[in-house]
Amino acid sequence: MGMFTAFDINATGMTAERYRMDIIAQNVANANTTRTQDGTPYRRKVVVFEEKNSGPTHFHAILQKANERYTGSGVKVTGVYEDTWTEGNLVYDPSHPDADENGYVMYPNVSIITEMTNLIDASRAYQANETALEASKSIATTGLNLLGS
Repeated sequence: MGMFTAFDINATGMTAERYRMDIIAQNVANANTTRTQDGTPYRRKVVVFEEKNSGPTHFHAILQKANERYTGSGVKVTGVYEDTWTEGNLVYDPSHPDADENGYVMYPNVSIITEMTNLIDASRAYQANETALEASKSIATTGLNLLGS
């Protein structure tokens, strides 16, 4: 593994977690949005990560055979998907402008508790990547200082 590979891996992790925190903030901001542009309640969004691999090349295939423990170089966001497996919250509020004929309003499927738990998780993962990046920088600096003396 090259000296800058660790930097790249940690940077991709930090970028992915920052994006995940942005989506969580969007979910929290829309927790009470009962009507979007298409007329339906807001649907919670979920970020999906995947291992980031450089494209398969001839050199990559040779390296893969030479070192079977090689596993990509970080993480990438593969997509943001709407949470279709969780139902929205049906609340009785006949005075609400989006109430149906029975007086019920369909609120988004956003749980503030779940979103805050996910935010803490994403924040801790970001901090872990930041700590690993600082450790990698320290190791690289120490190595360069030893070479210079």
